[in-house]
Parts: sequence; structure tokens; C-alpha cells
Amino acid sequence: MFEDAPVGRAVLSLVIPTLISQLITVIYNMADTFFIGQIGDPNQVATVSLCMPMFVFLTGLANLFGIGGSSLMSRSLGTNNHQKAKQTAAFSIWTAIVVSLMYGIALFGIRSIVLPVVGANAGTYDFCCQYIFWTITIGAIPTVLNQELAHLVRAEGHSAQASFGVALGGVLNIILDPIFIFSLGLEIAGAAIATMISNVVATLYFIFLIARKRNTTDISFHPKHYTWREKIPREVLLVGLPSCLMNLMGVLSNITINKLMSGYSNAAVAGIGVAKKVDMLSFAIATGMSQGVLPLIGYNYSAHNYKRMKAALKVDFLFSFAVALIGTVFLFTCAGPIVRAFIDDAETVRYGQMFQRIICITGPCISVTMLAITALQSVGKKVQPTILSLMRKGGLDIPFMVLLNSLVGVNGIVWATPIADLCAMVVAVILFVPFWKRLSSQS
Repeated sequence: MFEDAPVGRAVLSLVIPTLISQLITVIYNMADTFFIGQIGDPNQVATVSLCMPMFVFLTGLANLFGIGGSSLMSRSLGTNNHQKAKQTAAFSIWTAIVVSLMYGIALFGIRSIVLPVVGANAGTYDFCCQYIFWTITIGAIPTVLNQELAHLVRAEGHSAQASFGVALGGVLNIILDPIFIFSLGLEIAGAAIATMISNVVATLYFIFLIARKRNTTDISFHPKHYTWREKIPREVLLVGLPSCLMNLMGVLSNITINKLMSGYSNAAVAGIGVAKKVDMLSFAIATGMSQGVLPLIGYNYSAHNYKRMKAALKVDFLFSFAVALIGTVFLFTCAGPIVRAFIDDAETVRYGQMFQRIICITGPCISVTMLAITALQSVGKKVQPTILSLMRKGGLDIPFMVLLNSLVGVNGIVWATPIADLCAMVVAVILFVPFWKRLSSQS
């Protein structure tokens, strides 16, 4: 697939399963909000929104080691260096396990300090404690590991198997949510337990998959392959850092928006929580389209097949932009029914549909920025992806939130997101054009 298959077929074979798994991941992330919303308690819906930044940080860790590791693995395979590919996988897996375990324990230990900072109040504090205990303290390792292993499996060209594992966890969570929330009467704690169990099952799937392919795969759990030599830690961490930073800055961004919204009402917090969950569809489309093609780009870059690499980028861009545009139109026109499906509270619905229409309008911009970031990451670039990641989340939207809140009010907080996405896309194009020209001169 990396060397000989027609470019269009190769791109679609890698991208479509990744896109589907990303969309299912978003749906299962939305499932907690949807099923909790059926309880009719804005405090519990607000809790999911308040805890989301801390949970999303786990995705940042998965991307740090998963995207950084998969980029170096695909480049190592492009030069036929299987030993380095094994060492990269072992370093990425075991370091991620240790870091995610430490994060889960530390967060629960300082929850009384952290939760008020992110906007928890008397109505949401106890709910937040229950949610982070199951999803993060207990569930940190499987949450990080199943996403990271999907990246590493995809680096070897097994996009369908990687996507099945991610989808498995998502579908299972959707099935378990109503059982734990309603049938067992656990409400928000039930949603958290369902998320944790689904991530454990997905992780076990990947472990069994890799064990079954042990004679043909370069993904290694064996401690003998763990090393700090060969510049592996540097390459993995620096290449994966932009994606991790995007999640970290996304955490800060969500904390800021929740904190500012909490100054209005819990219904406003719940409304932005629903809108943000729904808008994850746009981000999932952009992420699936870009991350799916990463191994193909990295492999052909290392093999000096720049013509094939450029062709893959062209096909992926056209496909990504078209799907993002369709998604934006759908989210904008159907905002009211979508938000109402989550919670039948008039004030929350009023906020949510207004917020969703504002946030979703720059969906195509996100697809351009994400493809630029991933293309640069796949060839081992560090500085440009980092700049774009910081700009898209945190670098621009947080200052705009504070400024527009003081000038316009609650709607101004939300407008900061599309403004930041538009600015990031402009800078992405500026940084990507010289890279593209260099490829053209070499092909």
C-alpha cells in the first residue's frame, strides 16, 4: 500500500477507517452528554463539560507518544530499519503507561484544588469527583494506551484494524451508558464507569492483535527494546509535542471558556458543553483525514518518493475539505434539533444552538490546518507544527475570549474560537507553501 497501490486507493484505504473511528470516538464522547442529559439535570450535564478538559489531556498524552512514535516508526520502516521501529514502539508504550498513571493519581490527589479552578461549584463538585475518579484515576492507562496503540498499528499500514479497535471501545461505551446510568441508577458515575470499561476492552483488543501478529509486527512490548539511545526519545517527543500541545492548550481553552461561562449560569456552561461536544465532529473529520495519511507520507518521504507523497497530500486535501464543508453545513442548519436531543431544558437549548452555530462555521479551516500540521509532523518537522498548534488553541482564542467577553458578553466568548481557527489556517498556508515548493523542486 505504501509503495505500489494507486495513490487514491491508498489514501482512501488509510483515511476512511481512521475517519470512521474518529467519528465513532466523538459519538461515544457525546454519548455521556446525551444520556446524562436525559436525566434532565443541568448540573450533571455541566459536570461532563467541566471534566472534559482534564479527560482530553489523556488524548494529548496518547498523541504525544502515539503520533510521535508512529511518525518515527513509519520513517524507520521507509529505510528498512526494523530494529529502530521496535525500539520506538517500546519506548512510546512504556513511557506513556508511566506518565498516564502518574497523571491519574496526581489529579485525584489535588482535586480539591483543581476542580474549583476549572469552574466546579457546590452544584457540580461531587459529580466531578465521581467522574474523574473512574475516567482518569482508574481509567488513565487504558484511555491513553488504546489510542496510542491505534497510532502505532496504523504506522504499519493496518488502518482498518486500528480503526476497529477504536470503534470497538466507542460502540461498547454507547451500549454500556444507558445500562449503568439508568438500569443500575448510577447516573453520572455510571457514565464514567462505562467509559472506563470500554477503554479497557479496546486496549485488550490491541494487545491481542499485536500478540497475534508478533512474528510480522515491529510493535514491541518487550523491555529489551526499551531504550533512550538512537535519539528515539527526542524524535518521539518533539514530533508528537505539537499534537500534545494542541490538546493541552485545548484543555486551557476549555477551562477558560467554562470559567467565563460559569459567570453567567450553569445552563450556559451546559450549553457550551453540548456545543463543544457536537463541534468535535468537525475536529474528528479533520483529525481522521490527516492522521490516516500520516504513515503514507512519512514512509514515502524517507524513501525519497516525493512525487507519490505530493499526490497523496493532494488527494487527502480535496477529500478532507469537501467532507468538512458538508459537515459544517449540517451542524449549522440542524443546530436546534441536535442540541435539543441532548437535553430538554429551554435555557440550555437556547444557549447551545446559538453557540453551536458560531463554533461550527470554521470547520473547513480546521481541516486545512490539521493537514498542514500532520504533513509536517510526518516528515519529522518540529517548529512549524508547534507554532500552528499553539496558535489554534490557547495562543489566540484565550486572549480573544477574555477581550470579547468584556466587549460583547456571552456570545463574544464563543466567537473567539472561529476567529482563532481562521487565523491559524492563514498561518498554516504561509508555513506550508515553502515546504511544498521544496518538495516540488526535489521530485
